[in-house]
Order: sequence, then structure tokens, then C-alpha cells
Amino acid sequence: MQKEDVSLHGFLPSFQHFATQAIHVGQEPEQWNSQALVPPISMSTTFKQGAPGQHSGFEYSRSGNPTRNCLEKAVAALDGAKYSLAFASGLAATVTITHLLKAGDQIICMDDVYGGTNRYFRQVATKFGLKVSFVDCSETKLLEAAITPETKLVWVETPTNPILKMIDIEACAHIVHKHGDIILVVDNTFMSAYFQRPLSLGADICMYSATKYMNGHGDVVMGLVSVNSENLHNRLRFLQNSLGAVPSPLDCYLCNRGLKTLHVRMDKHFENGMAAAQFLESNPRVEKVVYPGLPSHPQHELAKRQCTGCPGMVAFYIKGTLQHAETFLKNLKIFTLAESLGGYESLAELPAIMTHASVPKSDRDVLGISDTLIRLSVGLEDKKDLLEDLDQALKAALLDIRERKNDEVKELKKRFQRAAREDHVKYYNGMCKDLEIEN
Repeated sequence: MQKEDVSLHGFLPSFQHFATQAIHVGQEPEQWNSQALVPPISMSTTFKQGAPGQHSGFEYSRSGNPTRNCLEKAVAALDGAKYSLAFASGLAATVTITHLLKAGDQIICMDDVYGGTNRYFRQVATKFGLKVSFVDCSETKLLEAAITPETKLVWVETPTNPILKMIDIEACAHIVHKHGDIILVVDNTFMSAYFQRPLSLGADICMYSATKYMNGHGDVVMGLVSVNSENLHNRLRFLQNSLGAVPSPLDCYLCNRGLKTLHVRMDKHFENGMAAAQFLESNPRVEKVVYPGLPSHPQHELAKRQCTGCPGMVAFYIKGTLQHAETFLKNLKIFTLAESLGGYESLAELPAIMTHASVPKSDRDVLGISDTLIRLSVGLEDKKDLLEDLDQALKAALLDIRERKNDEVKELKKRFQRAAREDHVKYYNGMCKDLEIEN
């Protein structure tokens, strides 16, 4: 349920009670003998049983842990879900979901996805007999055309990584579910639970790399999965225990703490991300900016219809060549050149060489992941400082290239003059020899 008023920039209003749920659900002091307000970190690997086979809710920490339990309850509430499960990483969640399938089943995956997802589906899952097709699911006709009797799972990101395409989750769910028993998974990493609820739009599974916005502090690697189906939950809970890709209690504690400020952080990411996108779009040194919050984004209206706002993820093409992009990145002072995203600190990276290097070049070319595409994760620093940093780095990139060109021209002139002198000496010596004059 949402507020009746319209939020900033025409997006959906914020989800009601979000902050209250983030702070209180699963955190009840009454569950602890100590009545602790902050859930303790339960490091124990095993738990005492009253009699053989009679435990009090926990028996072995891989199968269930009190600290993880608090986190999973909170995430379920924020996703508007009945159940949530935590995993050791986003890819651990991906692998566990994929284990719902069997050899011969087909996965349809959005063509523009996180490089690790692409690599896992393309180079690992296919070796276990799964068929994988990469399709532009932003075009629902292409999605429908790709579905076969063997299709058992459709995997989408919205917005996509790194091109930031928006996918119509509701339209995809309608197409997928009319074809029978197909699971629709939405990777909600970029939007977080604060800006988008895929399950309410028809998705079967909502997953995250919680390493990013959900934790938000750059100190945890984790994956999260939320579902409403009891059957899916039971199957995933069995796989979680059987495969054992679970997070540590300490990581669960840290992520749980991160959720308490998610609403505050995401509002600031939206503010700073929009400011950075608007600045870049008006800069003559930038070829193109891709940000769902901008009216220039091809699916801007879809974003406003589907989301309550936008994160701090901005993609843009710098004018020039790879040399320009590299010079820009080297000259950043507040933005850090690093992979990952969604933390309080601002990051910048070159997907073609960094996060998406494992994607075949032919596919990168089709997707638009060129040498001049730069991805920003705009953090929580002062907006003015961030814009000034982008401005000086763009100027430095252009100046550096000009200086290099000037140096090249100077070097060419020197070579020409040197060659001219050498030719003159050769001519003079030749004349002397012809005239039999000693020089």
C-alpha cells in the first residue's frame, strides 16, 4: 500500500511504513532473554537440544541462525514478501535459484546483465545441461518469441547493468505466466527494496546482491532472495541448507544494520544521482547520458510508473576514445576508480575493461558497452563536491588529449626538420663527391 501523494519527479509515492518496518520487523527485544534492542551476533555453530531431535528452532548454524533469522524477516517485510532467504553472495543466490532447474531446461536471460550473471549462465550453467538464451526482454515481443516448452526460468534486471534499460516487470510476468510453470526472477540490486517491489508486479522471485544498496556500506558480500510462494520458499530453503552457501552471522548483523538507514540513503542517492545525470547531460564533453530519472531516458515513463524513485547509478558516454575515458577516470579525486556499487562512497568504472570484460566483445558491441561508456555509482558526499569533481576530470581529459596531440605535432615537426637536415647533408655530400671536392 502506498501514500496518495505523488513523490519527487513524478515517480510513485514511497511505500508506506517502510522505515518503521526496516527498523522494527524481526528485531523484537522479547525474542532474547536479555531483551536486547539490537539483535546480538550469534556465532555459535550448534545449539543445545532438549531431547534427541527436539530443538528450540535452531540446530546447526548452516540450517538456521538467530542473527540471520532477524535479517530475513526484515527483508521479507521490505519486499512485501512472505519469505526471505540470505546467501553468501549475490552469485550464491543465483546459483541456488538455478538449482531449481534440471538438465535440459531453458533459461531466458536479459541480454544486458551483471557480468558475473552472464559469466555464470554462459560458462558454468550450460556445462550442467541447462540451455541459456540471452534476449532483450525490454522488448516483450522478443521475450515471448524466445519461450519454448523447455523454458523454465526467465531472468531480468531492471534497470540493467550497465546500460540501465528498464524492463516492464508486469508485462513480462503476464507473458511468462500464461505459458505455464515458468519462474520469473527479477534482480532488484540497482533499485533496492526502497524504490521497487518486483513481487507486487508479478515476479516470482526478487533477488539482490545485498553487497550493494541493501547493505550500503561496502563491508559485506551477501545475496538475498524474497518470495511469496510457499512451495518456492520450501524448495529454496532446502537448497540453501543443502548447498550451504550461507552468510556469516557477522555479515547478517551488518546487513541488518544497513537496512535501518536504507530509506535515508536511497533518498540521498536519488538526489545526488539526478544532479550528476543532469550535469553530465548539459556538458559538451559528454556524448550521451543514460539515467532512468531523466526525461531523455527511453523508458522514463515506465520508470515513473513502476518505481518510487531512482538510485545513484548513472551511465554516460564520454566524447572521444578509450584514451579520453581512461584520462577522465585517472583524474577523479572524490569518485574512486573501483568495481561494485551502492555504497556511501562514489565509485566510477569502465565496464568494457572491468565489470563486463567477461562478456564477449561482439555482445558488448551490440549492447553498447563501448570503450567510452563510464558507469558511476553516485554516493552520499556533498552534491557540489561531486559535480566539481566530474567537471574537473572532464576538463582534464580534454586538456590531456590536447596536450598529447600538441606534443605529437611538435615531435612530428622535429622529425621533419631532422629529416630535412639529413637530406640536405646527403645532397651536399653528393655534390661534393660529384665535383671531387673535399668537404
